[in-house]
Amino acid sequence: DQVKGVLTLQGDALCQADVNLKMPRNNQLLHFAFREDKQWKLQQIQDARNHVNQAIYLLMNRDVNYQFKTGSEVLKLMDAVMLQLSRARNRLTTPATLTLPEIASSGLTKMFTPVLPPDILVNFYINLNKLCLTVYQLHVLQPSTTKNFKPAGGSILHNPGAMFEFGNQRYEVSHVHKVECVVPWLNDALVFFTVSLQLCQQLKDKISVFSSYWNYRPY
Repeated sequence: DQVKGVLTLQGDALCQADVNLKMPRNNQLLHFAFREDKQWKLQQIQDARNHVNQAIYLLMNRDVNYQFKTGSEVLKLMDAVMLQLSRARNRLTTPATLTLPEIASSGLTKMFTPVLPPDILVNFYINLNKLCLTVYQLHVLQPSTTKNFKPAGGSILHNPGAMFEFGNQRYEVSHVHKVECVVPWLNDALVFFTVSLQLCQQLKDKISVFSSYWNYRPY
């Protein structure tokens, strides 16, 4: 109930975002949206697409009449293709770990109108087949309370109590709000990655069986 929003994802671009946030301490309702001239590129989807393109290049970078001469040649190609497909899938299943200062200095903070208040941080990322929005509410640590200051490291999701320093000011996370929704085509992509990797492995297994047959046949 604290965070509600509408996001529009087209390919690798978040082209619209409209977010309402209810502040717990005073029930104040904040509203912020992407500027009309702004889009936010999701690096995970871009990277996954680049790995898929590399896998396609490996498969297509031959003359149409090319014939493989050895089984090991096929195995080497399948290993290279599977590496790219695995990396593509991993980019969608494993969000980047970021520190709070990295989130605070991200260009994402400049995407919104009105400008985000200094005690609010926002992050978007892909996790499996979901688009996730995380909102962090902060409070400033007074000099008298910073004797136990311990900056938080990188994480996908930071918990309340995490501390960090940014712009000569020390902050602590007071509240964390995370909302997510399933993106059907991301679900399809993950299924296709799994199927394609299985097909590559099946081809490798068949090549290996025939290779062992030829290696050990009686003369």
